[in-house]
Amino acid sequence: MKRLLLIAALACAPLPAAAHKVIAGVFPSGEAIEGELGFSNGDMAADTEVVVTGPDGTELGRTRTDADGFFTYVPTTPVAHSFHANLGAGHVAEVTMPAEDVARILGAAPPAAPAPAAPGEAPSPTGSALGAAERQAIAEAVRDEVRPLRREIAAYREHNDLQSILGGIGYIVGLFGLGFYLAARRKLAG
Repeated sequence: MKRLLLIAALACAPLPAAAHKVIAGVFPSGEAIEGELGFSNGDMAADTEVVVTGPDGTELGRTRTDADGFFTYVPTTPVAHSFHANLGAGHVAEVTMPAEDVARILGAAPPAAPAPAAPGEAPSPTGSALGAAERQAIAEAVRDEVRPLRREIAAYREHNDLQSILGGIGYIVGLFGLGFYLAARRKLAG
């Protein structure tokens, strides 16, 4: 009987699953939109076609990811841009950049422009002392430093979620139940 219980317990033991979530993100990058596609386990979507659509669903363009799962797209109109990619095996990445962010990239006024300053108020300075080349160099340096952090955060979220915590609590409760069952059987037998 003990061997049968041991075999049943081993047969019901959980095996690790190779599940992962799709990572899709876009952000402004100078005069372009940069994005990344991949999976939370660290695998990135290399050489994947990305279709860019507008808010009404019309196709605005296409681009491809590089070997690290990153892509760039230069917008031409200040509307919301949606990026769609089929990563295979039922995985579809979809992410949207709002029209306000696209308008800032193009240097156009955002759809909801701020109210003009009241008479007597000095306008706030919006320019900077940095030139365009210097800003571009800083943006590239920051972007290169932030890429690995995004991947690490996504991997951390994948491994430490509520489902994992509840699953651990369930195992503990199950082991206690098994212990109480075996103790009750011993008491009844002896």
